[in-house]
Amino acid sequence: MHSSRAFLTRYAWLSIAAALATIGLKSTAYWLTGSVGLLSDALESFVNLAGAVIALGMLSLAARPPDADHAYGHDKAEYFSSGVEGSLILLAAASIAVAAIRRFFFPVELEQLGLGLGISLAASVINLGIALTLQRAGRRYESVTLEANAQHLLTDVWTSAGVLLAVGLVALTGVHALDPLIALLVAANITRAGIGIVRRSALGLMDTALPPAEVDQVQAIMKRYTGEGIGYHALRTRQAGARRFVTLHVLVPGDWSVHRGHQLLEQIEAEIRAALPNASVLTHLESREDSSSWEDVGLDRDGG
Repeated sequence: MHSSRAFLTRYAWLSIAAALATIGLKSTAYWLTGSVGLLSDALESFVNLAGAVIALGMLSLAARPPDADHAYGHDKAEYFSSGVEGSLILLAAASIAVAAIRRFFFPVELEQLGLGLGISLAASVINLGIALTLQRAGRRYESVTLEANAQHLLTDVWTSAGVLLAVGLVALTGVHALDPLIALLVAANITRAGIGIVRRSALGLMDTALPPAEVDQVQAIMKRYTGEGIGYHALRTRQAGARRFVTLHVLVPGDWSVHRGHQLLEQIEAEIRAALPNASVLTHLESREDSSSWEDVGLDRDGG
């Protein structure tokens, strides 16, 4: 499973190429117009580049197979990538806000707006195409890194749309205060996206449970067995990148043979894996008649 995900790095290379192209275009647009809004757009493209480079490294690491030091694989590396990218977005938002506030006090006449807007629009079209590609790949292959990168680029697209609107309004109305005002709104929008990405990464690193709908699928599978003198408890789930982990204890009559119990567990594990892609399932067999079985539900079992 892990080695087959190495191909995801090609999407990171695609994102790097897009970032380099948009940096050149947006920097040229800022140089031509002097718009702080277009400057904010260019700065965010540098963040896009940094995020894409980090994504490349973390996707490469996450694709490595389990080893002696990482028996459960390297999937969580993707959360580091999305977390760092979210932090970079927040830094970019702060930089944009500072530049916008400064421009309120020291306004600058905007020039060559038509050409600047045209160049920035071309950069936005590039970002939109790459963002949609990464979004589809992220959802298809359950990559939080690609999804975070796609969300960042889509934020960039909406940001660019706001900037283009602001610069256009300046050209029509001559009210130059609109430029830094829109830049501040851009900073607020970027901050919101950055916080969302950082929060998702933190939840992944904290072994957050699978979504309720997926937990319900596991419970529905186990419910089919409860009428046959079989019970279960201590169901726990977590997700690391695209990998899902499910553990539970299965209680059976004490007079069952080891072979019969093992066959049941194999069947249950197979059904859960079929319902949840990329699931690693661990079951523990216990006797219904043993009182300690009913007490063995905590994460840390009492050794007394």
